[in-house]
Order: sequence, then structure tokens, then C-alpha cells
Amino acid sequence: MTDGFAPLESDATTALAQLVQQLRETHRDAISGVLLYGSCLRSGDVFDGLVDLYLVCDGYRAAYARSGLALSNWLLPPNVFYIEFEHAGRTLRSKYAVISMADFRKGCSTRTFESYVWGRFAQPAAILYARDPSTRVAIEQCLLTASSTLLERAAPCLQATGTVHALWRDALALSYGSELRAERGGRAAELADAFLSHYENTTRQLQAELSFSLDLYTQQGELHYQSDIARSRRAISKLAWRLRRGQGKLFSVLRLLKGLFTFDGGIDYVAWKLTRHTGQQIVVPERVRRFPLLFMWGFFWRLYRQGVFR
Repeated sequence: MTDGFAPLESDATTALAQLVQQLRETHRDAISGVLLYGSCLRSGDVFDGLVDLYLVCDGYRAAYARSGLALSNWLLPPNVFYIEFEHAGRTLRSKYAVISMADFRKGCSTRTFESYVWGRFAQPAAILYARDPSTRVAIEQCLLTASSTLLERAAPCLQATGTVHALWRDALALSYGSELRAERGGRAAELADAFLSHYENTTRQLQAELSFSLDLYTQQGELHYQSDIARSRRAISKLAWRLRRGQGKLFSVLRLLKGLFTFDGGIDYVAWKLTRHTGQQIVVPERVRRFPLLFMWGFFWRLYRQGVFR
């Protein structure tokens, strides 16, 4: 586990192991790695809320019996699914995404403009399963690359000096802001608070590899940074994040719509997720449930106008 995570109980560890095995069988043993991240890992209680998993596969054709799912995963990765798993009288609910190793590696790197993957995995994650040692090393390198990519893309938009805590808090906030999300504000600060030791160590590890000068020093017991980034690069970076916000929100809608077809009861899942994150009771009209492609556009637009999405 990574510093900042609450330890998992034995029941949780066993349930997750059984769930991983079931998912590997579902995807025809094409899964080479499984990552756990998000709020359940931070809290240590996988039976409360929704467990977020990423399944890294060899390839989409290998992972699916249906060519349509393979095609949709290739066109706009990842595909997202929902599964419930019973263990010792308790229900473990999981949302899991499927992505190829090639797309995961690319998505964590600066080769991908959109922040969906590298922004997500700049936050700590635990590797629940790796097929072999070389796969584990490859995934660990991808996670480190994701953090490097976030710093490369975010630092030019941030203050030239400050605490490392503020550096990561504001960098993560940029990434969160580029998606259509229902979570309350302040999630980036929560991550920086919970994993400060991790982010300080990561910054030290990446310091020499960054394409700009980043000096680190300790002041009043806190790790601070000072960056030296050209004004022209800062201007380009700010423009890039404006474009990234538009792109990210569009892709968020497309992935949400795609999830309606990969989830059993997808529209009800979306309503449950929005209710959980906003505290507002989201009621799905019957016509939206019966004819989603026809009526969901107006339904989601009304939610957006009400401030449910940001």
C-alpha cells in the first residue's frame, strides 16, 4: 500500500482477491494487472461506497467475446462496467474500467493531451494484481509517469514558489476541473492532505527528470519548491488547460453515454452516483429510462443547469 491509505481488513482483502479472480475469468484471462484507487482505498472500507478498479488488459479483442465492446474500448478508452459481489453476507459494489496496456502507457504520458488517465493516476493507487514481475514494474512506471505528466502540464499554470502541498493540490484541481464531475469541491485538497508524504517523495524522485528547473527546500518544517519556467511556456500552458477543459467535459459526456450501454441499469447507476456525490435526490423520469437515447439529452441538460454537474 501507499502512505496515506487506511489498512484493509482481512475480509476486504479476501473479497477483493475473489472479485479480481472473477473479473479475470470474465475477461478471458486477458487481464495483466488490476489497480485499486479512489475513496474506498483511502478509507479502507471497500463495502461502503463504490470500489474503483482499473483492469489493464493485453488487448481489447482478447478481453471481450463481443467485437462491439472491443471496438468501443478502442475508440474511446476505457470501457466502464459495474459489478456486485457477495462476500460473507456483505455486498461489494465496484465500478471497473478496462484499458489496454498500450493505451494505459500512452494515457499516463505526455503523448496524451487529455488528462483523464494521467490526472487520475497522479493520485496514489494500489496494484491488487500483476501477472508477473515485469508487468508490475511496467505499471509502477506508468504511475510514476502519470505524476510526471501532471507536473509537466500543470506547473507552468501555477505559482513559481510555494509549498509542495500547494503544488499538488492545485495541479490535481486543474485535472479535476477538466472533467464533468459531480463531486463536491475540495477533493484535490483532500488528496494533497491525505498523501502529502507520498507527493513530497514523488516530487524529489521526479525533480531531476522534469523539463524545467524545480528547486526544493525546507522552510519552517514544510517542503517548498521554486520553479523556473519561461513566460511563453506559461502562456501556452494556460491556453492548453482551457482547451483541455472543453475536451475533457465533452469526453466525459461521451463516456457517460457509453456507460449507459455497458452498465446493467446504467441510467439508475448514474442517478445513484449523482445523488451520492451531491446530496440531491436525482429521480430518473420513466421516459428517460425507457427511451434513453431520445430523452436523456434534455434530462442531463437540466441537471447541468441545476449545478449537479460542473
